[in-house]
This record gives sequence, structure tokens and C-alpha cells, in this order.
Amino acid sequence: MYKNYVKVAWRNLWKNKAFSAINIIGLAAGLAVCLLIVLYVFDELHYDQYNSNASRIYRLDADIYFNGTQFTASVAPKPLPPALVRDYPQVEQMVRLNYRESLLVKKGNINVSDHHVVFADSTFFKVFTIRLIQGNPVTVLNEPHSLVIDETTAKKYFNSTDVVGKTLFLDNSDNCKVTGVMQDMPRQSHFHASFIRPFHDTNNDDSGDENDWLSNNDHCYILVKPGVTQAAMQSRVDATINNYLLKQLEGLLHTSPNDLKRQGNYFRYHLMPVTAIHLFSDKSYEMEPNGNVNYVYIFSAVALFILLIACVNFMNLSTARSANRAKEVGIKKVAGSLRTHLIAQFLIESVLISFCALLLALGLAMILMPLFNQLSGKEMHVSTLFSTWLLPLLLALVFFVGCIAGSYPAFYLSSFKPIEVLKGKIAAGFKGGRLRSILVVFQFSISIILIVGTIVIYHQLDYIRSKKIGFNRDQVLVLHDTYNLQHKIASFRQDLLRFPGVQDATMTGNLPTDGSGGFSQNGWFRDPALDAKKVIILTHFTVDEHYIPTLGMQLAAGRNFSSDFKSDSSGILLNESAVRLLGLKDPLNMPMWSPGDNFKPFPYHVIGVVKDFNYNSMHERVGPLVMSLGEDWRTIAVRFHSDHISSLISKVEAQWNSMAPGMPFRYTFMDDDFNNMYFTEVRTGKLFVTFAVFAIFIACLGLFGLVTYAAEQRIKEIGIRKVLGAKVAGIVAMLSKDFAKLVLIAALIGFPVAWWAMNRWLESFAFRIQVSWWVFVIAGLLTITVALLTVTLQAVKAAIANPVKSLRSE
Repeated sequence: MYKNYVKVAWRNLWKNKAFSAINIIGLAAGLAVCLLIVLYVFDELHYDQYNSNASRIYRLDADIYFNGTQFTASVAPKPLPPALVRDYPQVEQMVRLNYRESLLVKKGNINVSDHHVVFADSTFFKVFTIRLIQGNPVTVLNEPHSLVIDETTAKKYFNSTDVVGKTLFLDNSDNCKVTGVMQDMPRQSHFHASFIRPFHDTNNDDSGDENDWLSNNDHCYILVKPGVTQAAMQSRVDATINNYLLKQLEGLLHTSPNDLKRQGNYFRYHLMPVTAIHLFSDKSYEMEPNGNVNYVYIFSAVALFILLIACVNFMNLSTARSANRAKEVGIKKVAGSLRTHLIAQFLIESVLISFCALLLALGLAMILMPLFNQLSGKEMHVSTLFSTWLLPLLLALVFFVGCIAGSYPAFYLSSFKPIEVLKGKIAAGFKGGRLRSILVVFQFSISIILIVGTIVIYHQLDYIRSKKIGFNRDQVLVLHDTYNLQHKIASFRQDLLRFPGVQDATMTGNLPTDGSGGFSQNGWFRDPALDAKKVIILTHFTVDEHYIPTLGMQLAAGRNFSSDFKSDSSGILLNESAVRLLGLKDPLNMPMWSPGDNFKPFPYHVIGVVKDFNYNSMHERVGPLVMSLGEDWRTIAVRFHSDHISSLISKVEAQWNSMAPGMPFRYTFMDDDFNNMYFTEVRTGKLFVTFAVFAIFIACLGLFGLVTYAAEQRIKEIGIRKVLGAKVAGIVAMLSKDFAKLVLIAALIGFPVAWWAMNRWLESFAFRIQVSWWVFVIAGLLTITVALLTVTLQAVKAAIANPVKSLRSE
């Protein structure tokens, strides 16, 4: 019996090829897009779950508020993790990481710039689940100058993974012996390490004191024992901070913890579950850029909406076409068919369409996956589409959609009395389809929301690119890792100034387009007694006298650093935000002190005020900043004015090679670095455009089918109107006006929803646009234009048909 149902269903699909094709293509497009987004969301939700003890690993994050300055970072004091292990048996293990973005590796006669180096405690492999191909996980990091490398690095430098005992010369200073080779770290990790060195091999002067509780330089992780809750462990972290850090602070500032608390100050260190870092952490000093849970929510909603649009399409066309089958139902019932048989027939036909759409959707997803990976920044594979968890879910979804879409014709048409059907008493037509009208409105409301979202995202990005940010990022060449020049760096800078087109150059490690948010922050005092009540925490830049002119910054008061004033070695510049925080009207020549060695006060004086500039992304407001004169050899920023950029770069590279032979030459442009700070937003905008196009395509596909149906229902009316002299334009307008009304209603519903959603998204920016009225006008006009174009194409076809044929038919 069921075999016969399938055969009849297939014949009906083949008989109505146009409707079947529209149904299958529309549903397949929706399923394919939904499928790709589901894989994206699944990927985002599974970061760091490769660790067998992932649910018991926590990172210690700083949350400090001190005299009006907030500091949140993914780092903690070096002695905190060992103290927790020592004082609380609930802590099973700890590991500290000191992350470096790059290092030099000697390969033959040249140095290669490589990435992802981590200095870690010997307990690294006891906390994180990374399999060693060679070496003992307990001892690989015990000895000084030992080194663990990943599989890719071993093959890169040795063409083999059997490399234990061999050496690599790193950073022109350390000859390190390879003691282990590990598997490449999973892509779904919030940090990656290609080189792991012993923690105490780090040459960072700030991390030398194991008893310094006030220095936040290291990423600290603890592994708690089974059954220990986050809340219980947090109370022990708080107790440890009170017992050690606050007591050390009291000894230095001569202020009790209770006094600090009464002033609203606090030093807190929160436990961040390792599985939550990727989506919920966006703090200073993150080892790598993280994701954003808001985008997971947004894309999940988009996937649901697109799937709903496709399903609505399917149901719309199914209900529209069902009226044409009323007589078929009447004849079958007269011939003895039971209602249950008719219901089964319609449901099987609907599920068959859904299954065909699923097969097409899988093919579309495989074709679109490379493009989607490029847009989303993922590396998903086609094999994921056939995962054991995904296919059953898809089959269940297809069966559900098929049953829902087929339920209307199945239960409604099967209830008709055959006598009334055969007498033609069952009304049909578009105007009677209130349910179909509601579904069309729903489809286009979603499409309008996506279009508004796309326009707002691109408008915000354009605002960021065009806004005056306090410095000129155009035509600035940034040379990286210039510390490799060592004592030759000053003469290298002088050589650059002699090149045609070079206007100025500054040596600094603090560029406002760095994007890491990891600038140093220090306490500054207004009296030499270092009174804690008067301390102000400022972001600190070490710059030279060429920094401000090279970057095109402006002074609000005073003067810049100058080599003509030897006293400038103790001079400082404040930005306008720092002046406001200090509550000063005239800060020039004001003395300030900074703690030096052994917390002894070192005197400075204010020589100028620089206008505020954005040294972090525009998600954050400009914070208080101090600049001091000093040497920082990490980068050189070169301002140039030349139309022959490639020639200039070639000359700079040649000079570099002559002064630093064998050292890698690496450069970027400051405007590109600035744009990269908003890479996530740009990628989101591109995805929104893609999703909006798909949503409109699916909605218009359904609209095309409904117009075809409406024209079929009114074919005799159209023929009579033409015989009586109606023009093609009039008939097109008659068929189009009902659909135009629906799109206008959809706009009225979609506009307020889109306005609310995009204002919520814009709240994450300290500097943002206002959602203007013209955004909705453009979205509405675009939607109604596409919809009317779809309607008109089919309406014109119906209007120019020969009326003799329509009137001669039954």
C-alpha cells in the first residue's frame, strides 16, 4: 500500500514540475544555509573541549578597580597558582604560561620568524590534554633550555618527528635541546603553541620575582579535583588574595584593605572556565583573538529564520496547490478511499519533497562550504556533513517539516464532502488564503531585518574607517621586530630618512593599531610620599620625540619631547582623558611621581597634553594615558609620501639586509593594521550579506510560485478582462497590488524589530552611529523592488497570454 502511495506521490510531483522544482529548490536552499550555520555554531561551542578534564580547568583573570581606573585582563600574579596548590588540597594541579607572539629560529645561515611560543611550567601536559609523539610528559620541561615542539614544526626544521636530542638556536641567544614532540594543538583551542619552553627560561624581567603579587604578567590555570564547584573554588581564590596580595599592598601603600574597600577599590581574580574563554572572554592580554557569543546567538537566530522562511515557502506553495486537488479528493472519496488513506497520501508526498530537498541541500552545502569557510574563518570539512550526530537530526527535521507542510492539505482537504466538491462549491483563490498572506508577511519581515542589519553593520564599519581618531594612519609603514638591529637601530632610522618620500620615523613598541589591548599600565602619584589615596593608574607608552609628528597627533597644550631639552628625560605627556581624570585645568609643569626600584619615588613633570586618540579599538572609550621619553626598539613606524611604494619598500628591505643580514624583514601598513582590528565585524557583515541574499531568494521563489498560482486561479477573469479591452499594465497591477500590500505590512513589522536588534549590537561600540531613517527606506525599497520584479515577471506572462485559450478551456 505504501509503495503505491510513493508511486502516486512521485507521479504528482512529476506532473507539476514547476511547483515541485520551486518547492524543492527553496527548501533545499534554506536547509543548506541552515546546515552550514549549525556547523559554525557547533564549532564555536566546542572550543577547548579536547581536554579530557575540560570541565575542571579554570583560568585566573584579573579584575582591578583602583582610584577611578578599571583593569580587566586574562593574566594574574605569578605566585597565585602555586599558593593555591600549596594551601588548598582541592587544587590538583596548576600551570603558568608566558605567551610570546613570535621568535627567531636559526635555519642554516638565516633566521626564520616563527610564531606561537609559550613558556610553561613542567606541569603543562598534566593540565592540558595534548599527546606527546616523543618524550616523557612528566620530564620534558624539567631542564633549563629544553624545548617541546609540535609535529608541524619538527617536520619544518628537521623533516622528521624523530628529533629528540637535536637542538634549535632561538632568538640569537639560546641553544635549546628538543626533549619532546607533541601533536599539533587542535584548531579549537583558545591558544596555540608550536614551541614550549620551560617557564623559568623566560627573559622577561617583570616575571623574575616569584613573590611579586602586584605584577600581572602570566596566564595562570588551575585544575581542580572532581566534585569541586566553581563557587567553592572562587571563595578560596578570594581568601588567597586577601592573605597575600592585599597584605603586600598594605605594606607598600600603608593603606589597610578595609580603607581600600571603603574607597571603592578592589583587587579580584575570577575563575574563568577554560571552555568559556573563546566565547565569553575579551580582556586585555588574550593570547589569541577570541570569538563572541553574541555572534553565535545572532547566527543561530539567522539559521532559524532562514529555515523558517524555507519551511513557510514550502507550506505556502503546498496549501496554494492543494485547492486545485479538491476535485481529485472528491473523486477518490466517491471511489471508496478512506480519509486515513488520503491523509497518508498527502503526507507521503510532502515528506518525499522534503527528502529530495535534503539531498539537494547536502550537495549545495558541499559546494558552498569552501566559500563559507572563507567568510567565517573556519576550516570545516565536507565529512562533517555526514557526522553520526548530524544526519539523524537532519532526517528528523526533514520528516517534521514534511509532515507540517503536508498537514494542511492532508487534514483539510480530506475532510471535504465529495458532493460539494464535485458541484464546485469549494471556493479557491488567493484572496481567501489568509494563512498564506500571514506566511508571506513573515518571510519578508525576516528578509527586511537581515537587509537592515547588513546596512547598519557596513555603515558602522564605514564610520570607524572615516572617523577622526586622533592620529593619521595613512601612508605609514610599520617595520616589525626591529630589535633585531640591536645597537644599529638608530643609524638605520637615520638611513631611512634619507630615502626619497620618507618624512619622519619613530622607534616605539606602542602603536595605536596594535589591537592587542595589552599596553602596560602603571601607578602614578601626585606627591613623593606615594600616597595610595592619590594614585592614578595610567596606560603607559614609551616613545621618542618623533612619535607625535610621525603619527600626525595634535597637542592641546604645552610642547612635544625635544632633544634640545635634556630635562625631558623626566618629562611626560598626558592625554586629555588623563587630565580630566586628575581634575586639572592647567597640568603643565605639574610634578608627578612613579614608583621606581624598591618602590622609591622617581620624579617627572608634565611638559604637554596630547589630544585624545584611540589607542584601543572603538569598542572602548579612550582611557587615561601617559607618555614618557625612552627607548623601545620593537617597531619603527615610517611616515612617507610617495607614489612608488614598492620601490620604497625594496630600498628599506635592502638597507635592512645590509645591516641585519640573515634576519627576517617583516612589515605592514598602519591602515591595514587598523582595519584588521575590526576583522570580526567585517566578516560578520559579509556573512549578513550572504544570508540576506539567500533569505530574499527563498522568499521571492515562494512569491513566484504564489503569483503563478494566483494567475492560474484567475485565468478566466484575465481572459475576459482582455477581451473587454484591459491593458497588460492594468492586469499586471491587479495581480501585483495584493502582494505589494503584504510586503508593505512586512516592512512595518520588520522595521521596529530591526531597529531594536541593531541598537543592541551597536551598544558594544563606545563610538557608534545612530540608526538613521534612510536605512529603513533603502531596505524597504530594495525589498519591495525585488518582490515586485518577481511578481511582475510572472504577471506579465499571464497578461500577454492568448485569452481565447483560457476562455475555451473548461
